[in-house]
Amino acid sequence: MYQVGNLVKELSDKHGHARESLMPILQAIVQKHNYLTDEAMVEVARELDISAAEVYGTASFYTFLDTQVKGKYVIRVCKTITCSMKGKSDIIQSIEEMLNIKVGETTPDNQFSLIETNCIGWCHKAPAILINDLPFTELTPEKVTEIIKDYMQK
Repeated sequence: MYQVGNLVKELSDKHGHARESLMPILQAIVQKHNYLTDEAMVEVARELDISAAEVYGTASFYTFLDTQVKGKYVIRVCKTITCSMKGKSDIIQSIEEMLNIKVGETTPDNQFSLIETNCIGWCHKAPAILINDLPFTELTPEKVTEIIKDYMQK
C-alpha cells in the first residue's frame, strides 16, 4: 500500500480543489501507483470536499481507474462488437492459455493482469488490445503470442 496524503495535496494544488479536478487527480494517482486504494479515494474526497461515495462511484465507473492492485503489465482487451466479430475470443483464449489466467485475474508473479474493457479507440483495426498504454491492433493468436513473449522477457 502507498501513502497518499502528500500526493493528493500536491495534485489538488496543481489541478484545483473543485469537483472538476476529480478525474485528473485520480488519473495521476493511477499513473503513479497503478491503482487507487480506499485510503486514496477518501483522501481525494476530503481534499475536494465531496463524498467518498462520489469518488468511488467515479473510480469504479471508469475501467482505466483501477481500484485493485494490477500486474506490472495490464492487458486490456477491447470488448466491442467489432473486436468480437474480428476474433477477440481467440485473442483472449491465446492470452489466457499463455499466462494461465482468466479475464479478471493477475498472474501469481504480478507481471500480467488480463481484463476486458469498453472501446479503446482502435475498432478500425480490430481486434485490439492495450498493454498499459500501448495499443496493438489487427491481432491474430500468433501475433498476440509473440507480443506477450516479448513482454515476458522485459
